[in-house]
Amino acid sequence: MIIISACLLGIKCRYDGESRFDKELLSLIPDAIFIPLCPEQLGGLPTPRSPATINNGSGPDVINGHTKVINSIGDDVTEHFLRGAEEVKMIAQLMKIDTAVMKEKSPSCGVNFIKQGDVLTSGMGVTSALLYSVGIKLISSEKVAEDYVRYYHNRKRH
Repeated sequence: MIIISACLLGIKCRYDGESRFDKELLSLIPDAIFIPLCPEQLGGLPTPRSPATINNGSGPDVINGHTKVINSIGDDVTEHFLRGAEEVKMIAQLMKIDTAVMKEKSPSCGVNFIKQGDVLTSGMGVTSALLYSVGIKLISSEKVAEDYVRYYHNRKRH
């Protein structure tokens, strides 16, 4: 079983009420059982919602209380992002899941990059950072072909 950002499977849970369905993803990992999750919804945010960004930092900075997540109308939504990350972590631990495919560029799910407003910057989203901190392997939605082979497929051979 693999946790996956729900928007990648066509679930309309993004801030704009849309999805980022990636049908190629299903062919790259044909034997996986996916657990689709949206940390922002699990944290109590509605869909659609105002887009949010991590101010001056990335996911680990939010988790450590050094910065906040602010939406486009100026609301502090940090607690929603932290609550959603904790829920995803709890589900992963409960189901003994050790791998997650996460939507790149998201303030929740970004693995290598997050958007800060219109600027793409290096860093992890809040949920990805929390999952990584407890040893869950992260696969970027933009590098599934490479990372799946490295993390998941090689594990099955051992």
